[in-house]
Amino acid sequence: MTATPKSRRRVLVGVSVVAAASLGVGVAAGSRIQSPEDAAAKTAPPDASQITVPVEKKALSSKVVSRGDTSFDGAVNVRVETSGLGTPAVVTGKVPAVGSTISEGKVLLEIAGRPVIGLAGTLPMYRTLSPGSRGPDVLQLEQTLDRLGFDPGTVDTKYDGATARAVEELYETVGYDAPEPEQPLTQAVEGAEKAVDQAKNALRQAQAALKQAKATPGKKDHSVEQGQVDDAKENLDDAESDLSEAEFKAGTPLPVSEVVFVKTLPRRVDEVKVERGGTVNGVVMSVSGASLVVTVKVDAETKERLKVGMAASFDLGDGTTVQATVRRITRNADKYDVVVAPRSLTAAQLERLREANVRVTIPVQSTNGKVLAVPVAALSAGSDGTSRVEVLREGKVELVPVKVGLSADGFAQVTPAGDAKLAEGDQVVVGR
Repeated sequence: MTATPKSRRRVLVGVSVVAAASLGVGVAAGSRIQSPEDAAAKTAPPDASQITVPVEKKALSSKVVSRGDTSFDGAVNVRVETSGLGTPAVVTGKVPAVGSTISEGKVLLEIAGRPVIGLAGTLPMYRTLSPGSRGPDVLQLEQTLDRLGFDPGTVDTKYDGATARAVEELYETVGYDAPEPEQPLTQAVEGAEKAVDQAKNALRQAQAALKQAKATPGKKDHSVEQGQVDDAKENLDDAESDLSEAEFKAGTPLPVSEVVFVKTLPRRVDEVKVERGGTVNGVVMSVSGASLVVTVKVDAETKERLKVGMAASFDLGDGTTVQATVRRITRNADKYDVVVAPRSLTAAQLERLREANVRVTIPVQSTNGKVLAVPVAALSAGSDGTSRVEVLREGKVELVPVKVGLSADGFAQVTPAGDAKLAEGDQVVVGR
């Protein structure tokens, strides 16, 4: 059968469509086929790039930062020895208020109508002192009296008449009568005074008898009467000596119940354990140093970096910083207690810091002004052990040898070594 023109057009169109389709499939398949070189290029990592930061010029400071607890320095219990009292140890007045300050040479408490005077010293009052007493406690008393302006004479280990007079002046200052000596001592004085009077009368009588003998006509031997005068004079000397000794022994004593020695004064009253009308039985109050301190615990390694006298500071929590000083460092088991004392505090700050926990900063070392500084991550060590940094200049990395100084807060002080060049703003590599 002979094809018609119309059927021939249909055949051409069909062929064209198949060809076009075949071409499309070939193009698509060709786009998916890659050479090994093309595949490697597409899967390779990108070119490495450096992470850099600029060299800075800044002051560096290495510091110890920790938290510490506040307290009033040197808390101690105050005890009054009342065993020597002849009456019950009843508190009759002068009871201090918590928070008040007790000072040296002032009355801390009144027991049985008598004062308890606070004095500064390391030896506790363990006995009544009186003329004739000797020992280190007497020396401590005389040193204290002398410091307070009461003249005890020669400052030594002997309680003498000058010591007694100084004690009298102390009592006069605090507004109380000086303590009385024990009754047998006053009775001994009275007896010695009578003996002196009797010796004086005997001397007068002997002298009168001698005078009369000398006036008697014809009596040339007056040896008996003269002997009586000599004996009377000797007896009077002895009586007067006995009186001086009795008066010395009856000098003003210092009762053990009327003085308390505390290591340092003034101090703050933290707790009062007695009340007016109550009976004293041991501790009468707890006191601490009048100054507030902060105690920080550190390990042995940190302790080696700290010294007494170093400047410190601590935060009050409201943005306020208080300047302080390291007062002492003491071992406490396997740690060390670093006691930091503020230089000054207002009354409000003192109250705010009571039994608080604060952040303490102690600068250990600092640079002398601004220095070249780079992050510690920028430092590396060469094969010879020298330190160096990598500086990116005009797209190229250059190794610059440096000397490393103080490190603090992630930065290190650096100085170009030899003829090397390094300046503020140079870009140093800290990573890739």
